[in-house]
Amino acid sequence: MISQWRLRAAFAARLSEMYGQEVPAYTTLVDVSREVNEDVLRDRGADAERLGSISRVTAERHGAIRVGTPRELRQVALVFAALGMYPVGFYDLREAAASAVPVVSTAFRPIDGVELARNPFRVFTSMLTPADPRFFDADLRSRLETFLAGRELFPVELLALADRAAAERELPDVDAERFLQLAVRAFELSPEPIDKVWYETLERISAVAADIGGVRSTHINHLTPRVLDIDGLYRRMTERGIEMIDTIQGPPKWQGPDVLLRQTSFRALAEPRALRTPDGSVVSGALRVRFGEVEARGIALTREGRALYDRLLTLVDQRAAHHPEADRGELARAVWDQHMPGSEQDLAARGLAYFTHRVVPDRPRDGSRPPADLGGLAEQGWVRAEPIVYEDFLPRSAAGIFQSNLSGEGMRNNDHEGTAYDAAWLSGAIGRDVLDPFALYEEQQNRSLAQVADELELDRTPR
Repeated sequence: MISQWRLRAAFAARLSEMYGQEVPAYTTLVDVSREVNEDVLRDRGADAERLGSISRVTAERHGAIRVGTPRELRQVALVFAALGMYPVGFYDLREAAASAVPVVSTAFRPIDGVELARNPFRVFTSMLTPADPRFFDADLRSRLETFLAGRELFPVELLALADRAAAERELPDVDAERFLQLAVRAFELSPEPIDKVWYETLERISAVAADIGGVRSTHINHLTPRVLDIDGLYRRMTERGIEMIDTIQGPPKWQGPDVLLRQTSFRALAEPRALRTPDGSVVSGALRVRFGEVEARGIALTREGRALYDRLLTLVDQRAAHHPEADRGELARAVWDQHMPGSEQDLAARGLAYFTHRVVPDRPRDGSRPPADLGGLAEQGWVRAEPIVYEDFLPRSAAGIFQSNLSGEGMRNNDHEGTAYDAAWLSGAIGRDVLDPFALYEEQQNRSLAQVADELELDRTPR
């Protein structure tokens, strides 16, 4: 029997192999990421593994896919449920992007700490929003919804195997192999000719809309390795002649602790695609929709920490607007140095980041009783705090990556009011609860504190 986490690890590895064959620059990205990680580990030793073992970091990937309808989203959710992955977080990229990105998103990932340590594969999954009149008028919406209703992304056999794996949390090896074959095939780039006029109609609205609704299949849009030094990787990729996007999205590089998520990518490549013209003939063309992304993960921030992060981004935007000639990275570093706590201890003391706490096993015994508060326990060496890795995404960063790889701004009519979507709506569309990432991190932190109270025989959980 093949357990869910082994299915997940095998799926991630096969998807990576397939994507490397389709997009050779991705293989270069993985190779450079490995080189950078090995160098950082050699230079920094155990400190390099503060946010995850090197084996986990090396194996780590996140993918991104795009679907068109709630029905397709429910089906892909079932495929990921077979792999022990749950929808976490709601991201509205329509509001996070200045250009036309008419999608709402969630991320499917493991949620248990043990499962994340075994294999933390995630898939950022976006769904098109044809009902939003800022992007699609009534006629185009009707045509788009008809087109989407007439396609099948996932074969019945795959969904049946996925349903069984989700229910039983494992599959016999023969069925597991068949599931993996069908699942990987479902995300391959299809050679089927694309209706040139229909694709271009959607592309005028949004390149993302065309990539979702202009074809009869889905595909991996990008795969993302994790790297311990994203600035070093950016330099090395550029030196190898790979064209990178202009910026690294997310927090700046600075001397303090790494928080949340930093991302960048190489630019979308012109890939040959077969296009069907109105007279029925098939011609060769090229589309730019897929790219290679890379990420560096930091500490998960609490709601208060995230609010601070968002305020600092706004402050950077304001300073950049007043000083357009200035380097944005330098402006951001100055803002971070001024306003962001410069150590893990300060983040913890101000309740801005999540940590697990463990009793120090070899603390010298002096006959004293442990204090009741967390600060005292830490200061007197009773407990040790370990940062919780941020496992999720940032809507502004995701939109920034999407925008950086679009060929044009698209069309967005802000005279219309946008259609409302939120996590509750998405939960109903998927048929599964979209989980709150903050609640997951808080639960992980609280479990560790309860364990501390139990081991030290405290009257209450320390705070």
